[in-house]
Amino acid sequence: MNAGLPILRLGDVLLSGLLSDLDDKTALAFTDELTARIANEGIRGVVMDISRLEIVDSFVARVLMEMAGAGRLLGARMVVAGMRPAVALTLTELGLQFTGVMTALNAEQAMELLGRRRPEAAEEAPHAP
Repeated sequence: MNAGLPILRLGDVLLSGLLSDLDDKTALAFTDELTARIANEGIRGVVMDISRLEIVDSFVARVLMEMAGAGRLLGARMVVAGMRPAVALTLTELGLQFTGVMTALNAEQAMELLGRRRPEAAEEAPHAP
């Protein structure tokens, strides 16, 4: 099943994103694929990069909330990355809160929140004898 939005796997973490022109059919297929992969592949974390969203409407906000909630119920830690100030203000105006969802400035920071180190950080770590 392919929802038309890429979902990349990096170890036990899935990385994906949302676009502003998300329609009902794509949103449902994407949510189905994401939750199936979390359950079937033993995924422990999901990074949802929304940096390409310049604005958000109530539909996109609801889809994002539903995906975050479903992922949490399946045991994955959810991180929303790349939120623009205008999107944050709109979500606040809509009265939406991402309960139990971490946020990060970008996808790299989100991966660090899930315990994945940057390559240069791994090189600096002391090596075991």
